[in-house]
Formats: sequence, structure tokens, C-alpha cells
Amino acid sequence: MQTVILAAGQGTRMRPLTDSVPKPMLPVGTRPLAAHTADAAVDAGASELIVVVGYESDAVRGFFGAEYRGVPVTFARQEQQNGTADAVRAARPHLDGPFAVLNGDNLYDTSDIEALFEAGPAIAAIRVDTPKNYGVLSTDGSSVTGIVEKPADPPSNLANAGAYVFPTDAIDWLDVDESDRGEYELTDVVAHTIEDADVTAIELNRWLDVGRPWELLAANEWKLSELDRSIQGQVAEDAELRGAVVVESGATIEPGVVVEGPALIRTGAHVGPNAYIRGQTLLGPDTKVGQSVEIKNSILMAGTSVPHLSYVGDSILGRDVNFGAGTNVANLRHDDEPVEITVKGNSVSTGRRKFGVVIGDETKTGINTSLNAGVVLSPGSVTKPGESIYRDR
Repeated sequence: MQTVILAAGQGTRMRPLTDSVPKPMLPVGTRPLAAHTADAAVDAGASELIVVVGYESDAVRGFFGAEYRGVPVTFARQEQQNGTADAVRAARPHLDGPFAVLNGDNLYDTSDIEALFEAGPAIAAIRVDTPKNYGVLSTDGSSVTGIVEKPADPPSNLANAGAYVFPTDAIDWLDVDESDRGEYELTDVVAHTIEDADVTAIELNRWLDVGRPWELLAANEWKLSELDRSIQGQVAEDAELRGAVVVESGATIEPGVVVEGPALIRTGAHVGPNAYIRGQTLLGPDTKVGQSVEIKNSILMAGTSVPHLSYVGDSILGRDVNFGAGTNVANLRHDDEPVEITVKGNSVSTGRRKFGVVIGDETKTGINTSLNAGVVLSPGSVTKPGESIYRDR
């Protein structure tokens, strides 16, 4: 099965983390986000991966190369991000039979993608509590009879999960009209397919659309929970590693450190002395967590340093961030309401009672900086010693 992986978008809802890194290349456990999509496709029997690239495409090309896990990789470039049908249309010159389409920013269980591939033509669906916020399927048994976008009166609670197997004829159906929002929508191709073919609904057991920072945190929670314990790096005798902890070769754990898994400590990371790592935490390559620092349920990307006397909880720190001594993150509102953060200029609920901060690349905080829950700092931001930051910067 030829499998198209959509990985061209700018990921604007994930900013500032995507200001210089394409969203498909953001870290999720041991691999970039899009690699998990590719893994599900390969494990399900993909014969070729056709990766549609656009924004910061060199990073995507550099990771996948000409072959991924023994499966050939072809790249198609979407020159402008004009919608999902336009993205698949970029891959059309390489298609020569039935084909699958997966979103490069979605996580799937392999067994679900296997079922999708076997059933094609097919569409993946997930049961949701608020179907009016999604594209919703109408079904007759397991057959899909229709799809409607964000209906006021949903015909079911089966939401379109954005994974498809199309028949060969759909290669010619990609030339859809521009939608009201000025894009070429793949759901129009899906609607055509439903009219012309018997399309099966495959209900997914688990699925995650990773579009916003707290969803990246959720993606890491998912994938880190699947870790098996592996200690390859240098660990001091009196360090205590509990549960599913991975310490990669080249990482160092100093005396007095406590790590409660699941946790992933990548090559070149240096932890301690006397640091505490807990929750589902990812310490990226060449990160530093120093004396009396506590990191809980967070992502620290490559080269980031939290070296002295700090607390970081439920947060995402970009690349090459440096927290001054005594920088502390708040991750809880006093009214116990879900923490909100700014996404594309709008305040949006994370749905999480505990959520900390999102820090762009190369940010530096002065000593004793306090960061309020939900604060977003743009790349290269600087705080002064003793500042309390309540607003985005």
C-alpha cells in the first residue's frame, strides 16, 4: 500500500516551538512526531512512503532519507499550504494504485492502521463527546454513507480521524473546488469516494491529533508510557532509578539523583547532582539538569539547561534554553480551573488542571525568575533577575 504522509504544514498553533522546527520533527519519545506515523504505516505493510513536505522541508528530508526501515521514501513538495487535498495532489505523480493518507502530526496504534489498510477503501473514525467540533460520519453498519463538517446536529458521535485508504480512481478526484475558507479540502475527495465506492468505517482504539503544545505533552506521555527500562549511560552508584527509565549511551546521572519513570534521558544529557526527575519526562540530547532541580512531566529539547535550584512542571522548553538559578514554573491555577494559553492570538483552554509554560528556542531567564502557568515565551526572550512573568513575551 502506497502511503502518503502529510508533513508540509507550518504548525502555527504549535508556535513558538515551530518557529524554526517543522512540527513533524518535534520530539515525541525517541523519535520525531512524524516518525511514529511512519512506523505505524510500515508496521501495517506500507510498500512506499510518499512524504509531502513544505515548511522547513530539509529537516524532514534529512531524517527520513531515501529509505525508512527498509521501505522506500519519496518526497513530494507542496509549494503553498493550500489545504489537504492540495497536499495529496502534490503526491499524485507518484501514485499508481490504491493509496493511504495519514497525517504526519497524528499518533495511531499500529493495529488500527493495519485494519484500515486491510479494509480499504476506508476511513478512520474515533468516538468523541463533542462531535459538532469535528467532521462527522453517517454510517449504515460499518459502511460510511456520508460525512459532514462540524454539524450543529451531528448524525453520530463518530468523528473523522483523518486517516484514509482511497481507491485508484481517487487519484483523479483530487482536483476539488476551493472551499469557503480558501483551501482545497481532502474531505471533498472523501465525499466523492463515499458516493462512488463502498467505504468502511474503521473505529480506532486510540488516536491523538498533535496540533497544540499541550497535545505534544500528551503525545510524549503516550509514547514514554511504552518504554522498557534500559540503562546504557553512566549512572552513579547512589543514584536511584525507579521503573521504566531509559538512560541512553553518553548520558550521565550524578550522585543523589532520583528518577521516577517513565523517563527518557537522551545521549549527552547530564543530570545532577541531587536532581529529581519524575512523571513522563523527556530530557533531550545534550540537556543539563543540575543541582537540586526538579523536573516533572516535561519536555526539555536539545541543548537546554536548567542548572540550579529550579522547578519545572508540565512544561515544554525548546532548544538551547537556559534557566537562570532559582527560575521556577507555576503549573496550577489557584481556582483549580484548566490552565489557558495563547494559540494564534486567542486564549485557549488546555483542558489540563496542571500545565506550566511553553518556552521558545534560545530563551534565557534571569536568576529567581517566576513564570506563571500558561505563559508562552517567544524564541530569544530574556527575563531580568527576580522578574515575575504573568503575560506572554
